[in-house]
Amino acid sequence: GLLSLLRKLAVHTSANSGVAQFRILLLGLDNAGKTTLLKMLANETDDHLKTSPTRGFNVKTVQTDGGFRLNVWDVGGQRNIRPYWTNYLENADALIYVIDSADRKRLAEAGEILFDLLEDEKMAGVPLIVFANKQDLADAASTADIARSLNLHTVRDRAWQIQGCSAATGEGVREGVEWVLKAIRKK
Repeated sequence: GLLSLLRKLAVHTSANSGVAQFRILLLGLDNAGKTTLLKMLANETDDHLKTSPTRGFNVKTVQTDGGFRLNVWDVGGQRNIRPYWTNYLENADALIYVIDSADRKRLAEAGEILFDLLEDEKMAGVPLIVFANKQDLADAASTADIARSLNLHTVRDRAWQIQGCSAATGEGVREGVEWVLKAIRKK
C-alpha cells in the first residue's frame, strides 16, 4: 500500500541523489513528545506549541550539518496504533525512542514496549537512542533513573545511548542526533 510506495520512493530518491540517507524510526508512548521532537529536528520550532496527537504517521526528511539526510518516521504512540509499529520496522537504520521523563507512572509500560520492539528480528542490531524528553520540567526523572527503570543496562546486542532533552527548547537534541549518526556509521 501507501507505506510500500513511500519506501520505494525514498530508496529511489537516495539512489539518485548521491547523498547518504538513513531511515530513522521515532517511536514512544503517546504524549512523549515525538512530534515536537520531529518538528525541532526539521527546524519547525515555531510550530511545536500547535502539536496534536499523531493519528498514523508523519515523515520528514531532515538535512544534517554533516550532509546526511535523515528520513524520520514519527509513528503515533496510542495503544490502538502500537500494533502497527511492526509495519515500519523494516530497513530502519536507527531507533529513536522518546520517553516522557515527567510521566513516572508510565515508565514501566514504556520499558515493556521498548523491549518488545528490540526483540523483533527486523530490529536486530539497530542502534537505539532513548531521548529522555521533558527534562525542562521540574518533576522530570533523571536520565540515570530512567535508564534503571527501563533496564537499559541489559541491552547488549546493539549500540545504545540515553540522552536527556527537551524537544520544546531543543536542549540535548543535537547531541542525541550526533550520537545516532556515529552509531549508524559504525554499524
